[in-house]
Amino acid sequence: MRALKAIAPRAPTPPPSGASGIRTSGRMPEDLLQEHVRRLTASCVVIVGCWTFGLAMDAVAVPTLLGVPRNPTALAIEVAGIALSAGMFAYLRSSGHRSDTKTTMGLVFMVANALGIALMNASALGSTMPNLPMVSWTAVLILLFAAISPTSPRRMLIAGFTAATMDPLVAWIRYLAGLPVMAPHLALLHYLPNYISAAIAMVPFKVMHHLGRRLKEAQELGSYQLVERLGQGGMGEVWRAEHRLLARNAAVKLVRPEVLGGGGSDDAQLIRRRFEREAQATAALGSPHTIRVFDYGMTDEGTFYYVMELLSGRDLESLVRDFGPVAPDRAVFLLRQACHSLAEAHARGLVHRDIKPANIYVCRMGLEYDFVKVLDFGLVKVRRGGERPSMTATFEHTTGTPAYMAPEVILGEANVDRRADVYALGCVAYYLLTGQLVFEADTPMKMLMQHVQAEPVPPSKRTELKIPRELDDLVLACLHKDPRMRPQNAEELLSMAWQCKTCESWNHQTARTWWETHLPELCGPLTIVEPDDMSMAAY
Repeated sequence: MRALKAIAPRAPTPPPSGASGIRTSGRMPEDLLQEHVRRLTASCVVIVGCWTFGLAMDAVAVPTLLGVPRNPTALAIEVAGIALSAGMFAYLRSSGHRSDTKTTMGLVFMVANALGIALMNASALGSTMPNLPMVSWTAVLILLFAAISPTSPRRMLIAGFTAATMDPLVAWIRYLAGLPVMAPHLALLHYLPNYISAAIAMVPFKVMHHLGRRLKEAQELGSYQLVERLGQGGMGEVWRAEHRLLARNAAVKLVRPEVLGGGGSDDAQLIRRRFEREAQATAALGSPHTIRVFDYGMTDEGTFYYVMELLSGRDLESLVRDFGPVAPDRAVFLLRQACHSLAEAHARGLVHRDIKPANIYVCRMGLEYDFVKVLDFGLVKVRRGGERPSMTATFEHTTGTPAYMAPEVILGEANVDRRADVYALGCVAYYLLTGQLVFEADTPMKMLMQHVQAEPVPPSKRTELKIPRELDDLVLACLHKDPRMRPQNAEELLSMAWQCKTCESWNHQTARTWWETHLPELCGPLTIVEPDDMSMAAY
């Protein structure tokens, strides 16, 4: 089900630094406002017709057919209603005012019509027509405007209850003037539906306002339209999206203002910078095994987003959870590709800092299967010589996932570098081979302490699969407590992985066979979207 649409393409604009460039606006999207003005214009024609019909009935039909004398007051009100509605129609069609100004005038128009209806109801009390406690047309009027108005909740609530009050207000004035009024119990039956309608009107309004907000977000995401939410985490959402012109699927990551603002303005700024840095750092990488970033930015509402390629497959965490530990040759096949991504990152002075199975995706890429993509460089850190990273100490000491954190990260040492990623890759390889974490514990703190103090059991001792000695040694080399004893970067680890000659039987053909057996839904034929099939709904 489509959730959001991007109405007009927009050239990518670099996001502002920090929070200084964040703009907040409660104004509804211009497209939605313009559409409301068009609906309001059409409603004016309908209301002119209603007042004209009432005028014809009171001036001709009722006196002729029922012999009831004409009510001059009612006729004057109906003529005024026709003039008011015609004037509103002309204003909406010809005025150069902004759409939100016209929307506000629409609410005034609603209240004016409610006053006219109230005067009509009051004028009937002095006629010979039956005085029945029927529902006032004001209730219908309120519901009509609620369905088409994208204004703010406060303004809609005020306008709705003001319109609902016109009937009892006119009745009160008549009572003070000594004119006939309804009996109290009849008045209650007559006026209560107005207020009920004003309350009910908030339901369609809430829906309209929610859609307007989502549309506002979509309009700020350039040429992409959001189609389906793929996942939601503590920091944001990931949506499947489509490019309007290129018919290219993509994944859009959103970080909403309410999520960013939970810890105060300083923390919000820090998290904004973190996600901005993730997009910039990932976009700079060229390895085919690093997730590609197409665009990123910040909406007027403060929602940070970036657009990345949409992958078809499984992350390593769910792969092992659903299908069990992988064969040693497949583990090496996957490890080499992950190392390829991180080797480039390390060469550029970047440290990922959150390598874990959930951030390594194995997918179908064209005709290739078991194609690895490294995701989520959200904790990436730039190292230039002895330069200290820009994040605060609080974030420096807590980033990462406990089951995959290197001892020096846990201890908060100042010299944390790419060797922390090597340690995490060793933990990932351990999980692939055994289906278990390197260290199991009841609490995160106990797990962290084991990473600092306990020696890991070789993978071959914790699985029934036959793991070659050289692969056992490679994993344990990554898990050394002393960073100096590990491979010094992902490129060195990649070289060691290529030297595992006993793990060469897994290739793209065997990978395809595995996928066709276990994930057949992802192995269908590749399709090309024909130009005639492209949706032009946004135009």
